[in-house]
Amino acid sequence: MEGWRFIAQRALSEDIVDWEVPFALTSNPKRDLSGPGAMTGTITPEYSRMIGSDGLPILQEWGTKLYLEIDGHIRWGGIVTKTSFDGPQFTVACEGFSSYPHGIPYESYIISGKKITPKDPYAGKDKNHDGWVDGQKGKKKVPPPPKPYGGPRIDMFDGFRHVWNHVQSKPGGDIGLVIDSHDLGELLGTSDGEDPWELAWWDNPDCGQVLDNLTAQTPFDWIETHEWANSTSNTITHRIRLGKPRLGRKRTDLRFMDGENIAAIAKPEGMGDDYANEAIVLGKGEGKKMKRAQVYRPRTDGRLRRVATVTDKTLASDKSLRTRGEKELAGRTANLQIPAIQIWNHPNARFGSWSLGDDIRVQVHVPWVGDVDVWHRIIGDEISADGRCTLTLRRSDSFHY
Repeated sequence: MEGWRFIAQRALSEDIVDWEVPFALTSNPKRDLSGPGAMTGTITPEYSRMIGSDGLPILQEWGTKLYLEIDGHIRWGGIVTKTSFDGPQFTVACEGFSSYPHGIPYESYIISGKKITPKDPYAGKDKNHDGWVDGQKGKKKVPPPPKPYGGPRIDMFDGFRHVWNHVQSKPGGDIGLVIDSHDLGELLGTSDGEDPWELAWWDNPDCGQVLDNLTAQTPFDWIETHEWANSTSNTITHRIRLGKPRLGRKRTDLRFMDGENIAAIAKPEGMGDDYANEAIVLGKGEGKKMKRAQVYRPRTDGRLRRVATVTDKTLASDKSLRTRGEKELAGRTANLQIPAIQIWNHPNARFGSWSLGDDIRVQVHVPWVGDVDVWHRIIGDEISADGRCTLTLRRSDSFHY
């Protein structure tokens, strides 16, 4: 593990309390596309060593940020979320910063695309219901009431940032994440006001679940990153990068090939019971009034009908229901995929040369299948101390944007 070190920092003050935490990995640090990632490890306690200069334990649940630095670069960052003791062994579980909003209630109110019904100036002025305004000299027909319309709407990313700002604005809640400032170009709610997007404290929404739902609704990508502010600083910056709608690019400059830099591949697999060529999405409402959409994949390959049913009570517009159904079908492809590959640090693709969300060409030989040459997206990565890295993959054609 030459060039590796684990750095501990107080969660709120961000004071560094240990530059060389004696942390032994039990699971490799994992980064996820549109997810927090995780890392676990153990320490055989040196009690005097594991107490900070402030008199507090260096590793505290929800009180310590822990980073992996490799050769001067922050490769993983997260929060200590669970600790346990088994005899002399101290076990520590960490999750990425973006896990923090889960379990935090939303305590305010916001609405996008509120239905506005203008006041009818002629309401109550036709008491005999003859269609004419009462008490007028001459005859004046009662005009139809003004039509309702949709109020101001906010961009999807503004909604995402609003929830994060709400979480981090509370006392003790500022985890230090900066969210990208650009817009997605998709507005929440509908223009006619029939399906507003609303968050209300009295519904007790979970902030983490709201963020997950927003990510799935359009969909879009995001990743969490950590890095030194500059080469001479002890300050670590934290950011959530937002895709528009996706992150990553097609990497024709990298090569992943059996016998060159691929050390192992996870067993190639089809979808089995998870395969579907039709999706039914159930949204807001109950009984006959429940919102519903049905999405089909063209049946030109002779396969039997297989249906995936999805329930998401946050969805009401036909567009959002159909988008959710199309995303579900895209992930239930009939094609063979390579779930993961393990690679060496090799000139074909140096560690750190790719980004989560990149499309890479995977060329491997699979017994019973033959040579497989398929583009996959990197949706996760895990660097291990033995000089290998595991890339978690999904076929590029299984994404719907």
